[in-house]
Amino acid sequence: MSRMKKFDQLKNKVRAIKLNLFVLYLAYKDPRVPWYAKLFAVCVVAYAFSPIDLIPDFIPILGYLDDLVIVPLGITIALKMIPIVVLDECRIKAEEMRKNTKSKNWIAATAIIMIWVTSAFCLCIFANR
Repeated sequence: MSRMKKFDQLKNKVRAIKLNLFVLYLAYKDPRVPWYAKLFAVCVVAYAFSPIDLIPDFIPILGYLDDLVIVPLGITIALKMIPIVVLDECRIKAEEMRKNTKSKNWIAATAIIMIWVTSAFCLCIFANR
């Protein structure tokens, strides 16, 4: 397989993980989901977005391995706890929201980059005094 195909596959897997995290968030808010599934889903989403890891990233290999194993495994288990009807509805909502917010992501990214560039510029001016 060529490098581009592998990269595209990896990109698709990452996109699926991001979508599934959003599906879990939407399912958490649905009253038809059992309380234990909600609790587990919230823990998975919180761990995925938390800057704190079970194994710190500065430990070679193991630091990133927990993100590559724990998060996808947690997503898989959480998705199996949620009723299929709810999952289907949440997937549709997540896809619609992803398509509608794509342009907003570029605006937010541009704003953040401008803040960093301005901060770096001000720091350079301040450092040269």
